[in-house]
Amino acid sequence: MKNKMNPIYKWMFVLIAMFFIQSCSDKFENIEGQLNADDLDYTATEDMVQALVGSYNIFATRGWEEPLLLSVRGDDVNAGGLGDQQPFADTDNFVYDQGYWMYNSLWNIHYGDIVGLNTEIELIENFKGFADESGQDAANQYIAEIKVLRAWLHFNLARVWGDVFIIQTTQPDTEIADGAALKDEVMQFVSDQMDEAIPLLPNLRPNEREDIPGGVTRYTAYALKAMANLEMENYQAVADACGAVINSNKFMLYPDFYSLFKKPGELSDESLLEMQFSDYGSSTGDTFYHLYAPFGPQGWTPARENASDGWGFYEPSMKFIKFMLDRNETVRLETSVLWTDRGIAELQADPNYATLPSFVSNTTRDGDIINDYARALFASGKHYLPSVQITSGRNNYGGGKNMIVIRYAEILLMYAEALTRGASGTGMTADQAVNMVRTRAGMTGLSGVTSDQVMDEKFAELALEWGIRYYDMIRLDNFSELSYDGRTFSSDKQLLPYPQAQIDALPSLGGSNN
Repeated sequence: MKNKMNPIYKWMFVLIAMFFIQSCSDKFENIEGQLNADDLDYTATEDMVQALVGSYNIFATRGWEEPLLLSVRGDDVNAGGLGDQQPFADTDNFVYDQGYWMYNSLWNIHYGDIVGLNTEIELIENFKGFADESGQDAANQYIAEIKVLRAWLHFNLARVWGDVFIIQTTQPDTEIADGAALKDEVMQFVSDQMDEAIPLLPNLRPNEREDIPGGVTRYTAYALKAMANLEMENYQAVADACGAVINSNKFMLYPDFYSLFKKPGELSDESLLEMQFSDYGSSTGDTFYHLYAPFGPQGWTPARENASDGWGFYEPSMKFIKFMLDRNETVRLETSVLWTDRGIAELQADPNYATLPSFVSNTTRDGDIINDYARALFASGKHYLPSVQITSGRNNYGGGKNMIVIRYAEILLMYAEALTRGASGTGMTADQAVNMVRTRAGMTGLSGVTSDQVMDEKFAELALEWGIRYYDMIRLDNFSELSYDGRTFSSDKQLLPYPQAQIDALPSLGGSNN
């Protein structure tokens, strides 16, 4: 088996990233080094936190293709066309190329990061052996935090491929040889891991943590437990986990939906898990950025001179836009979509949308002009950072913008869905949960909310975020929603095929997951 192992599983080094707090912004600094574990002095237990910080670095260091591939198959998102990534556009149309590099990259990076996180856990366990009682408590908390990050990666893999490996060691030969776990087994593993982690984690909002602002807390674990149980359609467990977050009275919706996805909304009281990026407020020197260019429009005219444009690989669908217009959505639609004149004209070609609200414009409220470009009609507003919010002297599209992974609005809507599907809840009704989200959006309240209304609310609120819409639709076998704009979806298209490179390297995959 060893001779057939993918090289990523042979990784034996430790990524250590030092953490410090900048006066202007609390961020994770990207100072990387590779140290052999044998070179560390485990009696210096004050260094144990470096392994935790290294774990957050691993978590946030995502390839640009990962969030795109996780999301593109939903009816809320289209792949930008006319580019050099035709298999990505084909994936959006449920035509899968097993040899496509993006599939293998998502698999490799996620599993590589899982092994990296396992390495950091081993380091902490080594330090723990020399720690006093308070140091052992800290070690237990750090390991629990890393288990949450590791579970999120397993969660993504199971959503995309179904049956996948559960890896909890740094040399997973035996785990791989035992074969892939069923999707529900992976989700149960995630749920069980969260049960182990919850009592060891801080009873705080992430932004209340002073040691690592924005770090994982017990409510992050409750949220991920709810997400895993939602995939298993265990709605009572969803209601219970979401109820724990709601009844903590620690979270609230950020009042300005538009700003939530920009610099003012970073690490808000709505955030349960957030990837943090920064240039540390400096026009020169180190940066720790995610590459947002694939989400952005090509050839824009930025309000702040020299701000770079994007690649045009990711656009809100016309179906989503019309759905939002039919609901008389305002702030959520303006926030979610960057408009081109060509896109507006295409929309108005439908007589039902000949007259559009005044906020539908190719100029954003922050003064950036979204010019026509060939690849797409629209771009994602949720992944847009106004050029005027980019640090002076920096030009990267979206440079330094955080990426929200789990937010309180999703908790409220998962809770409401669970209640409408028969679960019992405490402290809040389904109507109250949904109407909290609607009120922020300027929408009137609902009474006697149904499951279908909750799913519509999730569509409006969570579109373009991490594929939530797509995975909801396949969970509910609502395949007709995914057959839109000329696409035809069928049950055999729910999962991506295993990457060919992994089938070649890992015979225990068996060759097919469909």
